[in-house]
Amino acid sequence: MTLASFLAETRELVDAALDRFLPSVDDEPCRLHAAMRYSVLGGGKRLRPAIARAACRAAGGTDGDVLPAACALEMLHTYSLIHDDLPALDDDALRRGQPTCHREFDEATAILAGDALQTLAFDVLARHTPRASARTPLVLALAEAAGTRGMVGGEIADLEAEGRTPKKDLVEWIHGRKTAALFRAAACMGGLSAGGGEAVLDALGRYGEALGLAFQIVDDVLDETSDAQTLGKGAGKDRVTGKMSYPAAVGLDASRDRARALAEEAKRAVDDLGAGQRLADLAEFAITRLK
Repeated sequence: MTLASFLAETRELVDAALDRFLPSVDDEPCRLHAAMRYSVLGGGKRLRPAIARAACRAAGGTDGDVLPAACALEMLHTYSLIHDDLPALDDDALRRGQPTCHREFDEATAILAGDALQTLAFDVLARHTPRASARTPLVLALAEAAGTRGMVGGEIADLEAEGRTPKKDLVEWIHGRKTAALFRAAACMGGLSAGGGEAVLDALGRYGEALGLAFQIVDDVLDETSDAQTLGKGAGKDRVTGKMSYPAAVGLDASRDRARALAEEAKRAVDDLGAGQRLADLAEFAITRLK
């Protein structure tokens, strides 16, 4: 199966499961449920679920083992996008090629839709993970990635750094928490869903961290070099708002080189996994967006 087929199949599997896990628009509170479904099912690459699925397979698991974790990752990721787009943070009008949640509904509904998706992610892990022994480790992995030592901590650091002189080490610190923490969680949650041992989980963690950092650096480059139609979201805002981006710190060429080096680092991390080729393919896919 080609990587494109794997990604398409992942999206189909995950979207069907998300449709089952998300509350119906016919159930009260209807407007809130509509906003949740609008944001989750309105597009996206499903890259984090794909990483979890590939990691689960590399650790000897099945799609059935990992689907709840894959859905939980997408719910939590979408919550972060909804909140990132709010006027108090990035104030974006476009996400995944359509109006952002607060533009389509309203600010209050968007805030609550994000809150609801965050809590639903943990509900899905606790209720629907097939392997009972994996439930608590999965919840902990996602909580650590999402909290103040992970995504939320990276977000506040990103806000506080706006307008300051860009520094490479600080950019990597922010990106490591804002983006790479959830990529690491995706890889590790795939391994946990399969019942993977310590060595496997260590390799997957190193893979996810390197891949997540590469992915965010590529995003920084694309914000400088692409357009909103291509990205499906606003472009060129990092420079306007004085974001602590990688290109601002080291330039576009060095940013591209660093992203490629990190993708190779991610591949090396899973070299010893017998079924890790799909993970390597995903690392290569992350940087093909530079072309």
